[in-house]
Amino acid sequence: MLSLQDLLGQEQGTQAVDQISQSVGADSSLVNSAIQLALPALIGGLANHASTPEGAESLNNTLEQHHDGSILSDLGGLASSIFGGGGQAASPAVDAGGILTHILGSGQGQVAQQVSSQTGLGTGQVAQILMMLAPIVMGYLGQQKQQQGIGADGIGSLVGGLLGGGQAQGQSAGSSILNMASGVLDRDHDGSSIDDIASMAFKYFTNK
Repeated sequence: MLSLQDLLGQEQGTQAVDQISQSVGADSSLVNSAIQLALPALIGGLANHASTPEGAESLNNTLEQHHDGSILSDLGGLASSIFGGGGQAASPAVDAGGILTHILGSGQGQVAQQVSSQTGLGTGQVAQILMMLAPIVMGYLGQQKQQQGIGADGIGSLVGGLLGGGQAQGQSAGSSILNMASGVLDRDHDGSSIDDIASMAFKYFTNK
């Protein structure tokens, strides 16, 4: 199953899992399982967007403008950047709500609920995990795009390669979540509300 250790390397991936676990207030092994289930949905959503020339161009431009991978060197500040408030708009690199809306559209709440049912974590905890995962995935893709010199014509292969690598290992639960998310993906970018997943995450965060 695809994990943050696969994406970021063993040391940095483990640090990311530990950071997310601390923010969520859950055991790192459960959080790691949730991440492994959620990653196929996030990456699958991106692969769906990159499957058309227009979508690939849009993703390529977003990565070029806002996601250079620098966020991966400051994972400790990610939670405070997303949930810290302060009245300031989040930068595009950590605008977790906006990133999730672009990737999963109206399927966000359903992904959170299904990951919750598979792991036993609360939906609020899973929602918070998703909101932290989204900018990490985008940062990783932006970093790889720069390092490999990939343009719009190669974005689909970059994203699809990650997805294929994970599914080749037989992650049936993750594939189920991916299929469910793909079925409700907001393909036409109609501005689907993120209220369901954001409210779950922020309600949990403020009640900790």
